[in-house]
Amino acid sequence: MKILIADDHAIVRKGLKQILEESSLFSQVDEANDGIESLSLIHENKYDIVILDLSMPGMDGFELLSTILKSYPEQKILVLSTFSEDRYAVRVIKSGASGYLRKTSAPEELITALVTISNGHKYITPNVADKLADELGHLRSKPLHDYLSDRELQTMIKIAEGKSLTDIAEELLLSKKTISTYRARVLEKMNMKNNSELIKYVIEHDLLSGT
Repeated sequence: MKILIADDHAIVRKGLKQILEESSLFSQVDEANDGIESLSLIHENKYDIVILDLSMPGMDGFELLSTILKSYPEQKILVLSTFSEDRYAVRVIKSGASGYLRKTSAPEELITALVTISNGHKYITPNVADKLADELGHLRSKPLHDYLSDRELQTMIKIAEGKSLTDIAEELLLSKKTISTYRARVLEKMNMKNNSELIKYVIEHDLLSGT
């Protein structure tokens, strides 16, 4: 298999590359530290699977996932993230990712996930499978935060983490005005009046776990 690792942390990329190169299953393991480099490499090479981090500056994992699949709809993508499954797993699977795995997983599980995906299957944990079944079967009402865009959800969570609009703008490489607009949309969609209500919601729905 030919693999591309897209992550802005060099130490993470090197660690993942070492794990994969110790296996005879992988003939080529390339690295990209941002979305632009990832797209360039994907254009030049035919990768069996792209391992994608969600938290990257500029074009984050959500945008990159969407951009890749628009140009290469058959591309298999494994999202590897620090975030809890409750926060993003269902969202990225529904967006077209082939699997979701936390960075705290054992190396053996990473290999298993890649093999499963290469064989044409989705790789999801039982917890994520249950959540997908609930959504598909309409077994429970959809939580309000599921109606937020990816950027709106990120903004809401970062506000709940105690970050200012300026801090969030710098972290996401966006303008403060843009982040302010996201905040306003969040409050409107969530039918909330202020940050206190927003923070309470995030805590009650355990959206801070895994940070």
